[in-house]
Amino acid sequence: MRPTSRSTLILALAALLAPAAASAQQGNQAPPQTIGLAAGIQRGYASVKQNLLEAAEKMPAENFMFQATPDVRYFAELFGHVANAQFNACSQARGEANPNQGVNNEEKHGKAEAVAALKASFDYCDPAVAALTDQSALELVQSGRNQMARGWVLANLVAHSNEMYGTTAVYMRLKGLVPPSTERTMGPRGD
Repeated sequence: MRPTSRSTLILALAALLAPAAASAQQGNQAPPQTIGLAAGIQRGYASVKQNLLEAAEKMPAENFMFQATPDVRYFAELFGHVANAQFNACSQARGEANPNQGVNNEEKHGKAEAVAALKASFDYCDPAVAALTDQSALELVQSGRNQMARGWVLANLVAHSNEMYGTTAVYMRLKGLVPPSTERTMGPRGD
């Protein structure tokens, strides 16, 4: 790592940790909690659901065909990709056939249809995530040719959705918009 990159990384980490440190010094921290596997997955899912839906709603319709470079997806396709992945993973977690089989949500380029596909995938996943318990998270479900723990399928879904939210944040910044998670945690920036 170059010295300037290392310095930039240290400054970025300090900026991220400063609000938490200030809150701890002020005694504003919530009491410690015990968070099991299911609750952790449910919290992660709720967070990324909020982030993705708010990002989709915030981007103006005219930017849904925006590409950061010619080699990457259009902004709308990011949400179609998430919707496809969610229908696939949640059908595995629910132990049923994918109700979206044969539909490619990445082909939905308008804001209304891309947002509708994203919302439909969350509507389908919500019950699977809400029903998760620490015990049911360990149960094996069919995933392609493999058997996987239900919790792993849903944790992987949360990880993938977070990766895609990170990508949407870049697109939003390129269009001069502050990502929703930043607005909530740091307040609106003047840039």
